[in-house]
Amino acid sequence: MMNAFSLSAAVACALLASHAVLGFQASPSTYSRPAGLSHLAESYLPHASTLMPKNSRNRGSLLRVATAMDADKGPSDAMIRQIDQKIQNYEKKQQKYSAKLDAAKAELEKFQATKRKYLEGITVGGEDSAANFSETTARSLVKSMMWRVIAGSVTFFTSLRFSGSVSTALTIVGSDFFSKAATMFIGERLMNKSQAGRKGGADDLGRSLAKALLWRLFAICNTLTMSYVIAKNFSMASKIAGSDAVFKTGLMFVYERVWAKVEWGKEYLIEFSI
Repeated sequence: MMNAFSLSAAVACALLASHAVLGFQASPSTYSRPAGLSHLAESYLPHASTLMPKNSRNRGSLLRVATAMDADKGPSDAMIRQIDQKIQNYEKKQQKYSAKLDAAKAELEKFQATKRKYLEGITVGGEDSAANFSETTARSLVKSMMWRVIAGSVTFFTSLRFSGSVSTALTIVGSDFFSKAATMFIGERLMNKSQAGRKGGADDLGRSLAKALLWRLFAICNTLTMSYVIAKNFSMASKIAGSDAVFKTGLMFVYERVWAKVEWGKEYLIEFSI
C-alpha cells in the first residue's frame, strides 16, 4: 500500500509542476490556478476512508446513528407524556359528566312518572301537599314596590287633607317610602316560609286577611311616628294614621286577592311518591 501511495503522490506532484509552468508561460503577470487542478490531483490521491482503519469507521458510524436516535427520542417521549396527560384529564372529565348525566336522567324519570300520575288523576304526596307553592324573590319585590306606590298615593292625599300643605304631605310620603317597601318585602319573604292558608295553588281568604291585618298594624305605627316627627303635631299625626287604618286594610285585602290569582312568580312544590 505504501508503494501505491508513493507512486500516486509522485504523479500528483508532477502534474502540479507541469500545470504551474504552463500557467506562468501563458500569463507571467497574473497567475491563476487552473480550475480542474485540485480535482485532478484529488483523483490521484487515495480516499480518506482507505487510510482510516475499518474499526474506526464502524465506531464513527455507530456513534452518529446513536446520536441521531437520542436526538429523535427526546422530543418524542415528551410529546407522548403530554398526550397521556391530556388523555387522563379528559377521562376524568368524562367520568364527572357521565355521573351528572346519570343524575339528570334519574330526575327526569321522576318528573315524568309524577306527570303521568297527575294526568291519571292520582294524588301524589297526600291531600295536604296538593298544589303547594312558594313565591320567588322577584314576585315578592314587585308586590312590595307596587303596594308602596298605591299606599303612598293614599297617604299623600290623607296628609294633604289634614295638613293643608303639599310640602308636608310629600315629606311624610317620601320619608317612609323605601323603609316601608323594604319592610313589606321582608314580611313577604317570612310569610312565604309558611304554607298555611294555601290551597289549590293560591292563598285563601283567611291568609289574605291575616296578611292585611298584620301589615296594617305595623304601618299604623310607622305612619304615626313619621307624621308626628315631621308635623310636630300629635293630633294631626293620629288623624293621618287613623284615617289610613280602615281604608288601607280593605285595600290591602283586595290587593292580596288580586295577586292570589296571578301565576307569575309561583314555584310549585312537587312531591314524589316512590
